[in-house]
Amino acid sequence: MSIDAHLATLEKKHGELEAQLRTVQSQPSVHDDMIVDIKRRKLRLKDEINRLRADTQH
Repeated sequence: MSIDAHLATLEKKHGELEAQLRTVQSQPSVHDDMIVDIKRRKLRLKDEINRLRADTQH
């Protein structure tokens, strides 16, 4: 898989997690640990995206 394809996949997953987070936060009965888990997964993806972009610029 090329770097660009991998980046596109990661960005898509990040967007999906963002949508999931908005849905979860709109539900009054959601546990905070679920929100924290989604945010943590989003951050890992964002870090990976930034790392890949930095690697391709060198």
